[in-house]
Amino acid sequence: MTTDPPTAAAGIGSYLRLALVLAGAVAAVVVALVITEMDRPGRQVETGIVVAVRATSLTSIQGFSIRTADGRTVDFRVGALENASSFPPGHLAEHKVTLIPVRVTYVEEAGEPVAVRLEDAP
Repeated sequence: MTTDPPTAAAGIGSYLRLALVLAGAVAAVVVALVITEMDRPGRQVETGIVVAVRATSLTSIQGFSIRTADGRTVDFRVGALENASSFPPGHLAEHKVTLIPVRVTYVEEAGEPVAVRLEDAP
């Protein structure tokens, strides 16, 4: 019994199958992340200029207020920030001085907006 040597087409087919499996795995992870993000109940976003910062020190920020483009003032309590290393709460004081808007992702807790993510506004 003789076997034919593998052809180049067979090798390409193996790589193609591997690429499809990997692409499927990546797609599954992306879908799972999107569903997880959408599944977070009550996440809302406000964008505005920081008009007040309530703090006992630069690193101990209890809350802050922003003024939105439509003129509303929204008061936030600072919760556990998911991106505190890239946007430390103390950075809000700089935004108050420079008037550069911030984007606040928040949840309602006991009827009070609690910031969970802070970002420079686009």
